[in-house]
Amino acid sequence: MKLRLKHLALALATAAGLATSATPLWAQQNDRPLRLVVPFATGGAQDVIARYLGAKLTDRLGQPVIIDNKAGAGGIVAADAVAKATDGATVLLATGGAVTIAPHLQAKLPYDPVHELVPVALVADTPMTLSVRTESPYKTVADVLRDAKARPGLVTYASTGNGTVSHLTGALLAQAGGVNLLHVPYRGAAPAMTDLLGGQVATIVTSVASIEPMVASGKARVLGTFSRVSLPSMGSAPTIGEATGLPGMEVPVWVGVMAPARMPAASIEKLSAALVEVCNLPETKQRFAQLGAVNTCGGPAALGKVVTEDSQRWAKVIKQGGIKID
Repeated sequence: MKLRLKHLALALATAAGLATSATPLWAQQNDRPLRLVVPFATGGAQDVIARYLGAKLTDRLGQPVIIDNKAGAGGIVAADAVAKATDGATVLLATGGAVTIAPHLQAKLPYDPVHELVPVALVADTPMTLSVRTESPYKTVADVLRDAKARPGLVTYASTGNGTVSHLTGALLAQAGGVNLLHVPYRGAAPAMTDLLGGQVATIVTSVASIEPMVASGKARVLGTFSRVSLPSMGSAPTIGEATGLPGMEVPVWVGVMAPARMPAASIEKLSAALVEVCNLPETKQRFAQLGAVNTCGGPAALGKVVTEDSQRWAKVIKQGGIKID
């Protein structure tokens, strides 16, 4: 009888151990859902990326993932909320706007992106393009730069807003090419695209996701992409570097996940591993491609490197261009 009870106790202990080991480590360390704060309204590419990641992470973490959209002030509202979070389960779907651009455009932020936010994982790149309407006389990037040199300050480029990565990418091209392009800011890609197609502006610097439908419908052409390699979705369009021979034209418009600096290191490690695993799935590559994004998988070190380089790039562009926001 004692032997039978001993065997029963051993079996129960083994079963309990198996149950515990089967529970994802995040759930073992965190008793609440993960809250992924998105600095954009619902429906955009970044929001769709966040919801895709959330769905894939749920099983891997053993906890639900709640998507919390906090749009406003170019991502500053969302970044501030995450930097101040103390629950150990709130993270940010981070982009350059609030992390690598805002610090160089605003004298004082309500948070410190260097010391209050830490990298967790790099997940995607949403490349920018230089594009024109189909009827444009510009056939190449060189055509644009040549005309801008001949007519300083008269060749226009539309952006999605003052101080946005769209604006700064155009400024980077102008500075590197030694020309004066006239920046025309809009409140988002839609009105900028309308004026491009209407002929009110000569060119536009916007994302693959924004321009792709116009290219597919035959209304616009991509002259070049600010990416490391040419993008299959953009047909025969070269990279800006290939088209001009100018260095430094690779501009990763990165998407990553960042956490409050106070989040436990063990939680960051587990979340990072899960994100990289999801990012490397073949279906993730396919889904991101549908959104005009490229999956660029990496852990904290990879994201940290991108953030540092991005911050240095925009600091230089903003200073050289004397760029300010209203």
